[in-house]
Parts: sequence; structure tokens; C-alpha cells
Amino acid sequence: MIVTVPDVIFKTRIRDESIGGDNPFRWQDVSTDDIFKGKKIVVLALPGAYTPTCSSKHLPGYDAKYQELIAQGVDEVYCLSVNDAFVMFQWGKHLGIKHVKMLPDGNGDFTRVMGMLVKKENFGFGSRSWRYSMVVEDKKIIKLFSEPGKVDNCPDDPFTVSNVDTMLDYLKHNK
Repeated sequence: MIVTVPDVIFKTRIRDESIGGDNPFRWQDVSTDDIFKGKKIVVLALPGAYTPTCSSKHLPGYDAKYQELIAQGVDEVYCLSVNDAFVMFQWGKHLGIKHVKMLPDGNGDFTRVMGMLVKKENFGFGSRSWRYSMVVEDKKIIKLFSEPGKVDNCPDDPFTVSNVDTMLDYLKHNK
């Protein structure tokens, strides 16, 4: 198992009011160090924006209990998916996500090095992230909750251990 998060550059878009107009965003490269170095971070990683379990349970669950996660000493919560910055932004907006930060892994670079890139061609998705969540402290992976049965073209979408309640239980009992 990987003991530290991969060193990659995430291609993100950030609001920049100096641009003006209807789309005041610019590209911003964000490194693994920018996100994880010197911080305690929770990541929920999921197969895709707008997909059923991701949209109805996984991401909304973490957003609803964001303050409880922060109360456990977490600095920030990120939702990672093998989707581009535009899709991640619009999906978060569509769901009304208020707290969890969206982290696009459009090329799957982070997910690939994590060993979590799987084929989902049976659903027409191409390569996507296997569903998992993790606690990272100063770039070190402290706990990883990977859904069972990781395999290419999995016929279903397990969601049993990467949920927010499992994460909160872990954080409360492992301070």
C-alpha cells in the first residue's frame, strides 16, 4: 500500500474577480503539497460526477457532516473524481455543496498512482476512480477505507465503508 499521497499537479479553476464577465475563473495548478502538506485532510474519492450514489449519498453526506469532521481536527475535506474542473464545479453547484472542496483529477494522474484507477467501460465511463475515502496527515495516508471488490468493470457500485459515518467513527476513536 502507498504510505504517502502521490506528488501530482491538479488542473483547477479558481474565481478571479479581476477577469470580470460571466465566467471570472482562471486556470490554477495546485500541487499535492498545496493540499496536503502540514494539514490533516479527509478525501472522498468516487467514480463520477452526476452518478447516482455519488450524487445522492456519498458527496452530500460529507457536506452535511462537514462541521463534525472539522470538529475532529480535520483541516479540510476534498471530493476527488476523475472528472475535469468544469464538470466538478458544475456538479458541486448543482448539488448545492457548501463546504467540501471539489478536486478534479481529470487525467486520473493521482488516482492512477494511488492504485485506484479502474475501468468502468461496462457503463461507458472509461477509466474512473474506485470508491474510497482516506485520512491524510502531512501527506501520509493514515487510514484508507476502500470499498470491497475492487475490479475493472465491476457490475455494481459498492458503498459500504467510504461513507461519512464510517469516517467520523474512525476519527472520534483515533485521536
